[in-house]
Amino acid sequence: MKTPKRLYPSARIIYHPELSACPVCGGSLMLMNTLLWDKTVQTLDGVRSVASRPACCADLQCAGASMRLRSVIAQQVALPHTTYGYDVVVRIGWQRQTRCATYAEIHTDVTPHIQIAESQVRRLYQQVYLPLLACHEQQHTDRLAQAAAQHGGLVIALDGLAPEGGEPQLWCMRELLTGVILRSGWLSRQDQPTFEAFLQPLQTFAWPIRALVSDKQRGLLPAIASVLPNLPHQLCQTHYLRNLAEPLAEADSALTVTLRKAVRVSLGPLLRADQPPDPAQPGLLTMTGVLETLPVVTDVTPNTPTPVIAEPAALPTTETSTALPEPPEQATVTETSTALPEPPEQATVASVVAHLLRRTRYLLTLKGRPPLRLAGIETYANLQEVITRCQRLLAHRHEPDLTRLVCGLQTAMEPLAATVAELQLGAGWMARITTILSPAPDARPTAVQVAQQLQTCLTQLDQEEAPPNLVAFRQHLQKVSRSYWPGLFHCYDHPDIPRTNNEMESLFRDTQRRLLRTTGQKGRTRRILHRSGAWELMARLSTEATSLAELRQIAPGDVANERQRMRQHAERFRLHTRSPRQTTAQFDRLEQQWFALPSITTA
Repeated sequence: MKTPKRLYPSARIIYHPELSACPVCGGSLMLMNTLLWDKTVQTLDGVRSVASRPACCADLQCAGASMRLRSVIAQQVALPHTTYGYDVVVRIGWQRQTRCATYAEIHTDVTPHIQIAESQVRRLYQQVYLPLLACHEQQHTDRLAQAAAQHGGLVIALDGLAPEGGEPQLWCMRELLTGVILRSGWLSRQDQPTFEAFLQPLQTFAWPIRALVSDKQRGLLPAIASVLPNLPHQLCQTHYLRNLAEPLAEADSALTVTLRKAVRVSLGPLLRADQPPDPAQPGLLTMTGVLETLPVVTDVTPNTPTPVIAEPAALPTTETSTALPEPPEQATVTETSTALPEPPEQATVASVVAHLLRRTRYLLTLKGRPPLRLAGIETYANLQEVITRCQRLLAHRHEPDLTRLVCGLQTAMEPLAATVAELQLGAGWMARITTILSPAPDARPTAVQVAQQLQTCLTQLDQEEAPPNLVAFRQHLQKVSRSYWPGLFHCYDHPDIPRTNNEMESLFRDTQRRLLRTTGQKGRTRRILHRSGAWELMARLSTEATSLAELRQIAPGDVANERQRMRQHAERFRLHTRSPRQTTAQFDRLEQQWFALPSITTA
């Protein structure tokens, strides 16, 4: 174990209470001959020796005589049981969340100012900065009150992050008008009793709730109806459309696979043949680097240093001719004959054909994004356009490779024409429903009007003639619409209620992206979400100076309570380690606790 380095303070500061009169009787105060705490604190500006001298009422009969009044400014220097100032903690948190810096990078940044180990940087961020951020989020009651008064109530969004590795699911309750996180944590189950316990604090909420926005989880709907009855509950329209298009997306995915296989069977060798610019270097397309700029030196005598060749323009003609002897005349003729340029017409033809082949290869890699962007339909339509273009070119000039491309694409696509027509009809149904749910901004229909339009559209779909394969899809549209119907249209009567729950999903996605940028590993990102994700979701402040000013105002007792919550959650992961040494130590502790219990023998 290393001997800790001694700190030499550059200043000694003893803080006195800012009060000038007793808060009980209004009498004078007297300083006590003791110090509540006396410690050395490291700040970014230097090392300070600080202490706090309390005061009490001078009247011994007053209740203030037993008080220990302390300085508020002294409490803003450093947290209790911590020898690092608030500015150090804020700098570490700001670098971690804004710059997405690793702990090693943060350690390198703060080492010129303070003495700290990299493990201590990790501890200050996880066990000090994150609790401070959570305590600051809990103090936004004034913003909630202002939003409730201005809009007549609050809009709350609920969403969860899918669990991975068998861990509980991370859930978040967020107020949409202010962006304040009301509650976040992990749910071990997603059933009605668990969701009721998660929503229970909303029954005694200090401000009115106008609406809830969420996805359509099976246990969440009855829980909301039980805890907050008769409250408008807007269901995410994006999930509604995605569930509507699920059979269509599966059929389109199968079409994409079949189309790719058919095209590659017909045109595989042609599509894979990409002619390099230089026939003398087969298989090489574009090269760059130092080796591409070095001059080629020939006839170098063994064991002789290679001469340094300057630019040709900087050397006299005589030196150039002696340093670089001309190759034999026959070799020159041979090189010239192999490097003869192609005729302009042939080069143009080769370039056009190459671009059309590359376009075809690219179209075979398209991926869909249901409900509206279907890869199979899009690939088929774009390949049809390639055929049309090629036929137009062939009408002007015959080219064997273009003819092979057209014939191969037609051979692969003709058997799929009927399937594509059916899928396009289903995609048209989806487009009609989407247009009804997303009217123009200046239209502003009411919820009743949108519901009537959607009901009319579904009725018309039932009356249309459809291929046998789309009859089941039409029944699926009716079934899913009936399931989502009560929660689809609240957003049209209340402009403040969003149509989708994408904002919550963006919060989870941005947090995951930030953690992935910080750690560089998906596995570590998942572990962080399991262990401290509820605190990582908290929004940081606008600037580092604002963070320092705001976080200094938090009471140390609130931070201690938040750290206790973190420690309780961290207990779940005591044995989640692959280190044999740490595992053995934890097992030994569990055995000590077990053997300390009274012995009970069994037969």
